[in-house]
Amino acid sequence: MTQSQSRQTISLQLTPMQVPEALPEELGTGSASWGDTRELTAIPSRRSLLLRPGEPSEMVVQIKNLSSRRLLINLQVDGDFPNPWCQIGMEGNEIFPGQQMEAVLYFQIAADFFENAQAIYPGSALKVNYQGTLQAHLRQPDTGWQHLEPASFHLYVRAHSLYLDFLPAIYRETDFVGRFLQIFEQSFEPAVQTLDNLWAFLDPLTAPRSLLPFLAHWVGWPLQDRLDVEQQRYLIRSALEIYRWRGTRRGLRFYLHLATGLPLDEHLAQESDKHIGITESFCRGAILGEARLGEDAILGGGKPFHFIVRLRPDLDHPIDEELVRQVITQEKPAFCIYELYIEPRSLPNVPALPAAIA
Repeated sequence: MTQSQSRQTISLQLTPMQVPEALPEELGTGSASWGDTRELTAIPSRRSLLLRPGEPSEMVVQIKNLSSRRLLINLQVDGDFPNPWCQIGMEGNEIFPGQQMEAVLYFQIAADFFENAQAIYPGSALKVNYQGTLQAHLRQPDTGWQHLEPASFHLYVRAHSLYLDFLPAIYRETDFVGRFLQIFEQSFEPAVQTLDNLWAFLDPLTAPRSLLPFLAHWVGWPLQDRLDVEQQRYLIRSALEIYRWRGTRRGLRFYLHLATGLPLDEHLAQESDKHIGITESFCRGAILGEARLGEDAILGGGKPFHFIVRLRPDLDHPIDEELVRQVITQEKPAFCIYELYIEPRSLPNVPALPAAIA
């Protein structure tokens, strides 16, 4: 801790909660730019606060009243950094003789500090070292006496560095080494992170939207504009299973489940109870020379290779009939015909009108 005190008034102490590992040389103006390579000077680290983009940092201020009178105090922070970076937190502004109070200086900078294009102006270097001053305005209400007590501190904006962990500890004592390695880390680390999370790029549920056409082409799945992105993701992920069961009732029901959002109802045995009911009435029809009238063949009423699809959504669950027909046409055997019924469950007494036989 550092002290800047008036003999008979207060003791003012600053304690940073995040201290930088290495400190650069301070220039005459109290700040340094990103490209400085000078050696270290004896800057007290106890007055230096480390700032990480997007993360909060704090500096604790301890104020003790050394006088024999009650003091009113007001804190103000000035410096060469933007004012929105700092917020002051105080529990009160009155200190009695011999007592102590604490305040906190809250600092936070934007997460895109290093990526923001406005951070660097033409012909200038990115500023990462700053200097500030805490000014304590004191007043004795009994006598009207006033006093200004300053205390200076330094702010150092640094990004997280992983590459320093692979070097001997002696190199961590030089601030320039860490900033120099950041150049390579910012260039290579995105590629390393991509490789570490490659599984997420290959899973349609977590892959970026721009990668979905590639994943769909990978499994030979045609993208459908009528479906939203989430449905497309599940269809691409389930493409191989749909291929495996193509031409079967199980495969058609599964595809309709993904396309319409209706449940599979695998725990229900009867097709009439399911949200997606599929009934088959396959027969060979009357084949001359083989059919026996009255035993295995009848005259009229038969529809060879025919099945019926009944969708039973809730009243507030819309169904895209054109999409459903597209799915059925794609999944059914070419020689089959079908009928489609959409029967909202909330209207059980209203007879559903059959769609045209396809």
